[in-house]
Amino acid sequence: MSALFFYLTYPLVYLVAILPFSVLYKFSDFLYYIIRLSGYRRKVVLQNLTNSFPEKSPEEINSICEAYYRYLCDLVLETLKTLKMTPEEAKARCVFHQAERLDKIYAENKSIIIVMSHYGNWEWAGPSFSLNLPFQLVVVYRPLANPYFEKMLSGMRTRHGTMIIPVHNTLRGMVANRNIITATALVADQTATKKGAYWMEFLNQDTAVFTGPEKLSKKFNSPVVFMGMKRPRRGYYEIMPELLFADPQNTAENEITETFTHRIEQSIKEDPTIWLWSHKRWKHKRDLKSTSA
Repeated sequence: MSALFFYLTYPLVYLVAILPFSVLYKFSDFLYYIIRLSGYRRKVVLQNLTNSFPEKSPEEINSICEAYYRYLCDLVLETLKTLKMTPEEAKARCVFHQAERLDKIYAENKSIIIVMSHYGNWEWAGPSFSLNLPFQLVVVYRPLANPYFEKMLSGMRTRHGTMIIPVHNTLRGMVANRNIITATALVADQTATKKGAYWMEFLNQDTAVFTGPEKLSKKFNSPVVFMGMKRPRRGYYEIMPELLFADPQNTAENEITETFTHRIEQSIKEDPTIWLWSHKRWKHKRDLKSTSA
């Protein structure tokens, strides 16, 4: 059944991928009305926004919600467009600023840990990095259950030289790559399991946070870089790296985790429209025995 579904839907995916950008966004405008009529996860989005911004009025929350759904449609189609984007289009659509901030680290033969979030078009951030910097980008990801779409997505993510590692092989992959200068990217705002999570306030809510980036950066003493992203206008993004910690092994416990989480929060507050609000981020509640901030 999964194979049949893939072969029935793939022509549509490919058609979207070859659309000119002008047509792609017109299609997105149409898709927005379909999503709006369907009510896709609207209760989740409104609840997440209301809890995250208690100071905002219902009118403001609804306005952000509508803007988010418009953006979500753009994001879905932009992700499919990645299948056919040229290197020139990738660099023009997702501009990488101040790459020289990382030149010194690369010159010292140091690998880095990148922390980022589901903010803006994280799929376009990968090609932009790989095409602009000498580091070997390694993206840690969660494989899809459907093997056919997993193969398609993997091919899309590796088109411009990026390597990918399933999350369960992260440590093994980093050890295997220890002889090359890598930038290992971790999307650090997903829902963490209760076991081993660090609990802190994030967007006005008690939140389970992944400690993986901190543990890996300390184990390999790899500088921690936050990858900030902005969307100056529709269909265009800007990326700017920020060095958070040059020497992770000389940091306090949970300092790295708290710092990158607060930096993610800052970005979301600056422009809440382009974060993944339909994700059930706060489905876990803290146990009394859990570590607190």
